[in-house]
Amino acid sequence: MSGYSFYDRAFRALNQYPSLSKLLVVFTVSGGGVAAYSGAQPSRGVVCADSSAGRGECEKKKKVVVLGTGWAGVSFLKTLNNPSYDVHVVSPHNYFAFTPLLPSVTCGNVEARSIVEPIRSITNKKNVDVQFREAVCFKIDADNKKVYCRSSQDTNLGGKEEFSIDYDYLIVAMGAKSNTFNTPGVEENAHFLRLGVEDALRIRQSVIDCFERASLPSVSEEEKKRILQFVVVGGGPTGVEFAAELHDFVVEDLSKLYPAVKDYAKITLVEAGDHILNMFDKRIATFAEEKFQRDGINVKTGSIVIKVADKEISTKVRESGQVESLPYGMVVWSTGIGPRPEVVDFMKQIGQTNRRALATDEWLRVEGCDDIYALGDCATINQRRVMEDIALIFSKADKNKTGTLNIKDFQEVVDDICERYPQVELYLKKKQMKNIVDLLKDLKKQSVEVDIETFKSALSEVDSQMKNLPATAQVAAQQGAYLANCFNRMEECEKYPEGPLRFRTLGRHRFRPFRYKHFGQFAPLGGEQAAAQLPGDWVSIGHSTQWLWYSVYASKLVSWRTRVLVMSDWGRRFIFGRDSSRI
Repeated sequence: MSGYSFYDRAFRALNQYPSLSKLLVVFTVSGGGVAAYSGAQPSRGVVCADSSAGRGECEKKKKVVVLGTGWAGVSFLKTLNNPSYDVHVVSPHNYFAFTPLLPSVTCGNVEARSIVEPIRSITNKKNVDVQFREAVCFKIDADNKKVYCRSSQDTNLGGKEEFSIDYDYLIVAMGAKSNTFNTPGVEENAHFLRLGVEDALRIRQSVIDCFERASLPSVSEEEKKRILQFVVVGGGPTGVEFAAELHDFVVEDLSKLYPAVKDYAKITLVEAGDHILNMFDKRIATFAEEKFQRDGINVKTGSIVIKVADKEISTKVRESGQVESLPYGMVVWSTGIGPRPEVVDFMKQIGQTNRRALATDEWLRVEGCDDIYALGDCATINQRRVMEDIALIFSKADKNKTGTLNIKDFQEVVDDICERYPQVELYLKKKQMKNIVDLLKDLKKQSVEVDIETFKSALSEVDSQMKNLPATAQVAAQQGAYLANCFNRMEECEKYPEGPLRFRTLGRHRFRPFRYKHFGQFAPLGGEQAAAQLPGDWVSIGHSTQWLWYSVYASKLVSWRTRVLVMSDWGRRFIFGRDSSRI
């Protein structure tokens, strides 16, 4: 379509300045195209132009609805660059928050506005039509391809407007909520750290409130001890980082401002497992526990929280069953995630009951819904097992129908097998083998000519390597970028599929399946020390790792504005200390 990009820019201008014209006609000399617009508002999602043959034609853009502006949703929006889509974004937050720095917000290391970027600032830089709606999606109607939304501004403007948006493709990236495991009193009495910026600010205010109240002359000594008892539930990276940040805040700043009550402040970390940071290397977990012991942070491992009252938390020792009670002034809950109510309702609608997250295939499509994709914390990839398709794989490789496979047969399908079933590659790596041929040679010792029973025996343990991906920002961001790249090349891959062989049907898959690449993980431990576990099982602990943490997180921030703000916050903290104002 000659002059298409010019027309697109013209329609964008009319969206911003609808009063400029009731009728606009644009001619292009080179290709003979013509575009016309009439009315007070241009029709979004439609591109009109004359063909070279002189006949008018309209091409309707595919409408993509994105639910959520977290890591997965924003990564999708930043990577999408195909202008043939009409994108609608729905989220209760009109900003993206850099969640790995939320623990720093709770203790004044970083200001909340330094880690957020307005969604419109991100989408305005794109050459794709993107409309944002600050609202909550409360229902997904997969049968009619609609999402139903409600304004999220009812708390301050009294708005209860409801509306619906139809879609051609739906991207569900709504995140998750904190999992309370139905523990009594948690919802009413605990703070949640994973939910967002607002929760981090509430925690920061509560810490200051505890010190201010303990400083009142009418408060007894026992009450001061209770008020300044801070309990963190969950020994994962988030809980450990918050406990470390809180300890530094108390020791380095609050103890100078509240000298009369500083000795009453205590921090307790409760973990149900045998060790904190159990997803890290044992060397990191051991170092963290020893450091916390030196810092005076009480680590209670093997303890399960059974109740959170308004002034007391009850735990049960896993081995003995003994119930213990601990008075507290503030509880922070950081024990994992669960699905949001809207996602649970949608799961019931499509028959995915009794699951912790939306099940998708390896291309991030929701199972049973061809045009709905799910990313990030609200979804999990249901990787297909090799043994379910073993006969079909053998049949596809055995083109001559001899009932046996030789080296040449394997070489023609081995790449497709490893790409379609990533657990095969993981299993071979564990066995220190280069490919399936080595595995079969090891089994047969002499010949690589095998029948189906030998083939089954060789791959019988492969599925044991299947693991669910962790609910981290790293995973969500990679999923969003992967899906956007698929959308960017949708038409091209329809004509020229690039994915592995379809073992259950004919042809190839359009795209290569999603593959997560792990770049490592950090665990700040306070006192300007951190631990890192990087690819290749490389472990680093100490002050130099903390500076690596600073540099990596600064580079991963979403814009130069947020990078400058965060780095200036770090500099301010080094010079002036943390801000203890209750704002």
